[in-house]
Amino acid sequence: MRLKKVLMSVLLPFSLIALTACGQGNDESPSKESSNTEMNSETTEENNSESHGEMNHSSSGKVPEDLNSTKNPTYEVGSKAKITTDHMPGMEGAEATVSGAYTTTVYTISYTPTTGGERVEDHKWVIHEEIKNAGDEPLEPRDEVTINASHMKGMDGATAKIDSAQKTTVYMVDYVPTTGGKKVTNHKWVTESELAPIQ
Repeated sequence: MRLKKVLMSVLLPFSLIALTACGQGNDESPSKESSNTEMNSETTEENNSESHGEMNHSSSGKVPEDLNSTKNPTYEVGSKAKITTDHMPGMEGAEATVSGAYTTTVYTISYTPTTGGERVEDHKWVIHEEIKNAGDEPLEPRDEVTINASHMKGMDGATAKIDSAQKTTVYMVDYVPTTGGKKVTNHKWVTESELAPIQ
């Protein structure tokens, strides 16, 4: 009997330690997975926010000095129109108030941000007056240029390739995203074909 008591008193603490250790191991696994999931989720959210790319939805409304206002534009300054493009979430279908209308050549461009990261393909839009030393004549697809605009992080000063060019009226607009959030003011740019009359 004494031997049994001695054995019990020696073995019992070890059993408890082993059980406690197992319990801790089981508790830790989900919390680690949960923690990893949270971290992955946060990283994904950060990447998603960057994919819309550090875009400055609003601007000061300042435009290049040599940019000409359009006489008799389809959508007058102060008038309303529906946005039919989706450059970013909450844009398509939003009601816009025109804050500026200008005649120029607009370009889609591809470039690698000066801040690093993946190459941006077919970015819409950069206007002729936002290209360094652009000259008077419209540029051609495949021309290599330097961007003098900061619509997105890493854009200003980047070397870009012109993907397409078209002469049109571009608009600066104010709108409230359909996804909610703050009102966007003086957004640059939407083209005339990206707006429609409000019915």
